[in-house]
Amino acid sequence: MKFDGNQSIPIYIQIAEWLETEILRGNHKQDEKIYSQYQLADMFNINPATAAKGLNILADEEILYKKRGLGMFVAKEAEQIILTKRKNQILKKLVNDLVIEAERLHVSEAELLKMIKLAIKNDEGDVE
Repeated sequence: MKFDGNQSIPIYIQIAEWLETEILRGNHKQDEKIYSQYQLADMFNINPATAAKGLNILADEEILYKKRGLGMFVAKEAEQIILTKRKNQILKKLVNDLVIEAERLHVSEAELLKMIKLAIKNDEGDVE
C-alpha cells in the first residue's frame, strides 16, 4: 500500500482508514497489537508523527486502545464501531450522491433500484 500525498485526504486519515480496513478484513483481531507509529512510518515511508496522528484518531474513536509501554491494541468493539461509522458517514453520503445524480439524469426510483439490484448480483458491481 502506498499513500498519496497529493490527494485531498491527509495521509494520517489515509493511515487510519487503511488500518480500519485491515481490521474489517480480519488481519488484526480483538486485543491484538497493532503496528506502532515507527513500524507504519517504515512501512509507508512517512513521518512517525503522521503515523501517530492516524493511530490517535482510531484511539479517540475507541477502535484502538493503548497499553502504557506496550503499544496500541484492537478494541473489543472495533469492528462494530468501524462498520457503524462507515455506514453512517461514507455509505449514506454515497447513496445521497447517487440519488442526486439519478435525479439530474431523470432516472426513476424503480430504474435506480433495478440498477442497484443488478450491481449487487454482479460481484464487480459493473452496471451497464
